[in-house]
Amino acid sequence: MRLVNLGTGQVIAESIEPAETFFKRFKGLMFRKNLSPNSGLYLRPCNSIHTFFMKFPIDVLYINDHGKIVGIEEQLEPGKIGKRFPGAAAVIELPINSIKAFEITEGQLIKLSET
Repeated sequence: MRLVNLGTGQVIAESIEPAETFFKRFKGLMFRKNLSPNSGLYLRPCNSIHTFFMKFPIDVLYINDHGKIVGIEEQLEPGKIGKRFPGAAAVIELPINSIKAFEITEGQLIKLSET
């Protein structure tokens, strides 16, 4: 799936992997060596995350049911627990510095679509 910022039209990532089953959400990015540039992981339903057993930091978008970004965490290091944001229904984990590179802010609308 492709992740697009609806406000700017920018493609944030070309290859977003869905994690919509319990096992896929539970495993997430644990034990992977890295997260490739231009990729990410979409966890739904999900309103909080952890980075235990991960080997690299990530940027995190918390989104509501309408695709609005309700929370952001930049450079979440391994071994941490993410914040909880009211209204979050899903999470998108992105490579570190994605939020800064694409100037992503809370309140923006994003969309996942088939590539």
